[in-house]
Amino acid sequence: MNLLKSLATISGLTLVSRILAFVRDVLIARVFGAGMATDAFFVAFKLPNLLRRLFAEGAFSQAFVPIFGEYRNRRGHEETQLLVDHVTTMLAIILFVVTLIGIVAAPVLVYISAPGFVKDAAKFDLTVQLLRITSPYIFFISLVAVAAGILNTYNKFWVPAFAPVLLNLCFIIAALWLAPYFNPPILALAWAVFAAGIVQLAFQIPFLKKIGMLPSIRFSWSDPGMRRVIRQMGPAVFGVSIGQISMLINTIFASFLAAGSVSWLYYADRLMEFPSGILGVALGSILLPSLSKCHADNNTAEYSKLLDWGLRLTVMLTLPAALALGMIAVPLLSTFFQRGAFVAHDVLMTSYALIGYSVGLIGMILVKILAPGFYAKQDIRTPVKIGVVTLLATQAMNALFIGWIQHAGLALSIGLGACLNSAILFYYLRKRGIYLPEPGWAKFFAKIAIAILALALTLWFGMGTEQSWLTGSGWSRVLRLSALVAGGVAVYFAVLAALGFRPRDFSKRAVS
Repeated sequence: MNLLKSLATISGLTLVSRILAFVRDVLIARVFGAGMATDAFFVAFKLPNLLRRLFAEGAFSQAFVPIFGEYRNRRGHEETQLLVDHVTTMLAIILFVVTLIGIVAAPVLVYISAPGFVKDAAKFDLTVQLLRITSPYIFFISLVAVAAGILNTYNKFWVPAFAPVLLNLCFIIAALWLAPYFNPPILALAWAVFAAGIVQLAFQIPFLKKIGMLPSIRFSWSDPGMRRVIRQMGPAVFGVSIGQISMLINTIFASFLAAGSVSWLYYADRLMEFPSGILGVALGSILLPSLSKCHADNNTAEYSKLLDWGLRLTVMLTLPAALALGMIAVPLLSTFFQRGAFVAHDVLMTSYALIGYSVGLIGMILVKILAPGFYAKQDIRTPVKIGVVTLLATQAMNALFIGWIQHAGLALSIGLGACLNSAILFYYLRKRGIYLPEPGWAKFFAKIAIAILALALTLWFGMGTEQSWLTGSGWSRVLRLSALVAGGVAVYFAVLAALGFRPRDFSKRAVS
């Protein structure tokens, strides 16, 4: 199996999901704007989303996938199935309890996560109501992540990659057709979250059954594999999810700022999720099973080569994305969101946050590549220690920047924190001899720098003034942005091609 082809498949499906996500966010911005109701919903959605990443994509996946891959490679189908049954049942019990806590303790959770809402009783009560509806999402979507880990190990990458499309479709249906039937209308989005969890889980069940890995309800505390997963899960919460914890803390800070600050950060984060999902999540999903296989086979040379392959792709594709997001923040935001209740002021405020995030895009994606370098070896301690340092540094930067540039400072601290996290992860991978760079990095960087310069000049001369975007009509923005992005992409890859880059240079076979 060609990993580059698998990456293209996952990235393509993620692109579809992200496009639908943009449609979703455009509709939300148009229907609900950026104010009290959206602030309340984004806080209510952020909490179960954070827990999903902590319990499922964060702690669970990084603890489970390497051990599951070891069982599949070294043990028979029966033992592997037993591990899946025991682990899934254990996780479901934990998630059920967490969901109940989320419903019962919603006022406490809102008070902790958005204390600034307390001064506005209506806003606080609405957030509590929304959180109680969205809380069950953590149960269903975490089981979706379990299924994704199993399917990715069996190289069925496209199935988990398609599942987020269903979430966005639920949002779109709710915003377009269901909102008028709810009072207040924002409740429709909360019920869309609830429904999306069920739909995504139901979608993956037939594929699990096809590979013979559909979990059954069986629990045994004495299962050594399950106990290993539990031991790994606790520390893994910090190792992978530092960025999410920082985002939650940022929400706390933002709740004390001007109305709309939470929403401005949300919309900026949505644009950042575009390249992060297309490349970072896709590469992480592909690399972890392959790295786990190399570790099980004690193939240290191929392990290092896989990391090198991932790092080169990340540098080549992320640096131009970060530059573009920072340079054309206003054109992007005005084209996608400036309509209805989302006005020019919201575009400018969101653009400041997007510029702050873009500074750290390379770090955000590199973490998704470098952290699996430790998790595949079932080393949780190192990323945890690095994560704690990063979290403390990020909050120190929050305190420094928030009084200076308000909500944009919160975004900047997240970006710089991610860069620090990835830099320390890289240092320890090199120090321990886990990763040995392949020859040619200096020449590779030089060529990328030339292409980046050409891209910057193209965007600078092509975008015009920010005011022209804020006052332009909807379709004129779409046409101008399409031409600007297409021109930038064409120039960047044309320069790389002229410098000798070819797609076959990045072809990589999966470890069999």
